[in-house]
Amino acid sequence: MTIYQVFPNRKKSFFERMGVTVWLIVINVFLFILFYSLISLKIISWNQIALIPLMIFSGQNLWTLLTSMFMHAGLTHLIFNMISLFFLGILLEKIIGSKRYIYFYLFAGLFAGFAFVFFSWFFGDSFFGSRIFGDPNILGVGASGAIFGIVGVLSVLIPKKKISLIAGPLVAIILQSFLGSAFPNSGFSETIIFFLTFYIFFSIFVMFSFNSRLYKFSLPLEMPFWLIPWVAIIPLVIIGLFVQLPIANSAHFGGLIFGILYGLYLKKNFPNKVNLISRSFSQ
Repeated sequence: MTIYQVFPNRKKSFFERMGVTVWLIVINVFLFILFYSLISLKIISWNQIALIPLMIFSGQNLWTLLTSMFMHAGLTHLIFNMISLFFLGILLEKIIGSKRYIYFYLFAGLFAGFAFVFFSWFFGDSFFGSRIFGDPNILGVGASGAIFGIVGVLSVLIPKKKISLIAGPLVAIILQSFLGSAFPNSGFSETIIFFLTFYIFFSIFVMFSFNSRLYKFSLPLEMPFWLIPWVAIIPLVIIGLFVQLPIANSAHFGGLIFGILYGLYLKKNFPNKVNLISRSFSQ
């Protein structure tokens, strides 16, 4: 029995109304600022926050499996992950409930971290292995593993629900990586990278502008939930064979698999509820 069943007229406090997803965003932003400040002041190092497969397999800094989930490589990385978490997380939280949701989020992030460590350690020594799974010496940070876990659950629970995948900023990041590696120290490429960065932040603005014409500049691609994980992962794996991208595909894949398995668990144990949810979101 909850406190709201005992006192049905009791109003939720401000902190209770915010929801778990909003709190996760607040924590991510706060820890990004804190960790970045401590690293800038040289009080701590990236090795103590980021996930490094080589160190994990040698038994060092095991806590980074958790801290890496709440740290990001830069402001753009943080903003896009938090926007994704806001829209996707709130949806899943409403479907499965706050308590179940927070446990799932944390375990999905940890599983994604384990996947990143495992695949990069065993397959990342070769050229193509490092491009696909990541070099075992590379640093991994970000909430995207847990976010792909959310996508995995939703792709099982509401597969026909359509959502827009914002492709513009992702294309811009890929172009930035290509120009940075193909034309290092080039004034022309640095100029293009600057304009691409401007476009990325412009895309963020138009996403919240509620202007349909401006919104098209972010290149939204509408598709059902079941298709999103594969569109978001497979093209990046292929592109990563030719261009070194700052994207941990193995962590995304690990989070996605964890989410799909959890979605299948819910579907098996709560078939009536899942079918009702699926029908509601397919209309």
